[in-house]
Amino acid sequence: MNLTQLGVADLRRGFQARSFRSLDVADALIERTQAHAALNGYVAFDPEGLRAEAKAADVRIAAGEDLPLLGVPVALKDNIDAVALPSSAGTRALLGLHPPQDAEVVRRLREAGALIAGKANMHELAMGITTNNSVTGAARNPWDPTRIPGGSSGGSGVVVAAGLVPAAIGTDTGGSVRVPAALCGVTGLRPTTGRVPGRGIAPISLTRDTAGPIARSVEDCALLDGVLAGSAQPLAPVSLQDVRLGIPGPGFWEGVDSGVREAAQGAVDRLRAAGAQLVEVPLPTLAGFNEAAGFPIALYEFVRDMGDYLHYAQRGVDLRQLVEAIGSPDVAAIVRPLLGEGAVPKAAYQQALQARRALQAVYAEAFAAHGVRALLFPTTPLTAAPIGRDVTVLLDGQEHPTFAAFIRNTDPGSNAGIPGLTLPAGLADGLPVGLALDGPAGSDRGLLALAAAIEAVLPALPSAPWRR
Repeated sequence: MNLTQLGVADLRRGFQARSFRSLDVADALIERTQAHAALNGYVAFDPEGLRAEAKAADVRIAAGEDLPLLGVPVALKDNIDAVALPSSAGTRALLGLHPPQDAEVVRRLREAGALIAGKANMHELAMGITTNNSVTGAARNPWDPTRIPGGSSGGSGVVVAAGLVPAAIGTDTGGSVRVPAALCGVTGLRPTTGRVPGRGIAPISLTRDTAGPIARSVEDCALLDGVLAGSAQPLAPVSLQDVRLGIPGPGFWEGVDSGVREAAQGAVDRLRAAGAQLVEVPLPTLAGFNEAAGFPIALYEFVRDMGDYLHYAQRGVDLRQLVEAIGSPDVAAIVRPLLGEGAVPKAAYQQALQARRALQAVYAEAFAAHGVRALLFPTTPLTAAPIGRDVTVLLDGQEHPTFAAFIRNTDPGSNAGIPGLTLPAGLADGLPVGLALDGPAGSDRGLLALAAAIEAVLPALPSAPWRR
């Protein structure tokens, strides 16, 4: 049995059956992590610390203790504070610095018995989509190490897809959990904003940010979601027979690379064959409200929320020191003007919040009017780009800005704060394609239950080459 291939639920069942120990799993993961260090998925990894945690978990399991994640290793994106590991948010000013306390989500993971395996690489300050980080180095996609894993939670996607850990926690502001999950061929969940506590996580925007799991199955994401949200409502079985699913437009399915369209359409065809009803859901005003809301909110709140975090989390630097030390040119170009003449005016921020409320109303009305459980679309319009294509990428035969191209489909739901999930839909030219599901606000557990039914009819993806 290859223990590095097992997911969270498989490990729990194995521990309960005494088929193997948590220490056996830790040793297998350590060996694999050391063998595949070139992927640069981790920026901090403590083998002896992981072994010690696993030994302690085995004692608890042998004593009959039963917790949701007891003995299961989980990686954390490097902007999530965890005692005994550095938390740098991928930026030079925080590099190597240890936070004095756990983030609330880490406290919940530890309380559920999880082992903290290490800190995963990320785009600097979570302000990008490639994880080509000038400070910590580029993370590499396990399907093709010359390509990006997505971002900003790129390292979290890498370590799960490469078999270095069964699950990881990322953060998502505009697609930063779902994009790397899709490009790396695994499953990722963005919870409804506010459902998972953000204290102790280096922020971009408290209005938009949320932590969420990346794992190998919907079942695994549901287990982690229950712990992170503090509410493990059981997933009610869903029959796809006569379930109404929406195909949103315009914009979600147009201008998509042909291989991505073919894989995503193939997934939709399977759902239709399983009895699901696919209906068109026009969203003509969505793009305008989304554009008006997204960046003004994020950029205004970064100055406010990051400054607050650095203070209450006792990180030892202030906002100006943090910004002056930024190493990635793309991030510096976004952030440095915010401390001067490029600051977002408060009036523009207030207008953006109004646009966000209008965006939320568009989604709520669409779900209600069309009676759909979820909206379906390709998670990203293209597969993983080559590392170094930080400015533009080729999409549907034309050059497009890299960041905008990859978050095009995930950003609107993020700005509205609704739950979103991505599943592997297939391959295009040997690279993974994701199928996204967006659900109504607060429908997280129902969306997971629906995703489990959809997952069951989709073709299983082969292992990434670096996991075989």
